[in-house]
Amino acid sequence: MAAEVIQGRDKAPMSNINVTPFVDVMLVLLVIFMVTAPIIQQGVEVNLPQAKAVPVEGQEDPLIVTISRDGAVYLNDNEVTPIELRTKLEAIRRLDPRKAVYLRADRDVRYGAVIVAIGEIKGAGIERLGMMALPLDDP
Repeated sequence: MAAEVIQGRDKAPMSNINVTPFVDVMLVLLVIFMVTAPIIQQGVEVNLPQAKAVPVEGQEDPLIVTISRDGAVYLNDNEVTPIELRTKLEAIRRLDPRKAVYLRADRDVRYGAVIVAIGEIKGAGIERLGMMALPLDDP
């Protein structure tokens, strides 16, 4: 803060806040974040099976998260809410940290429901996430 003495009025110090440096710093930070934000965004890696690929041999008890056409979420065959999904997957991850989860969604399900499910799975600490799809039919 700067203190100025005003001539003619009680000679009391007057304090003014200079906001110009603050605005300059904020604008520079804004530009930096606008430039770096697209660079640090990470997408979800999906390796879809090829048309003539051999099915992958599964593990002993695969975890399958299913999203039905109406948006209901199932862990194996039990319906769960997204919060319950995260809680159950966290408990499973504590028992087996290398456990893989397969996500199976109906073709007509809303994209947002799939993203919410992926977020809950990743939020539970599951690193191995696979997407299930049917192979293409040969003409």
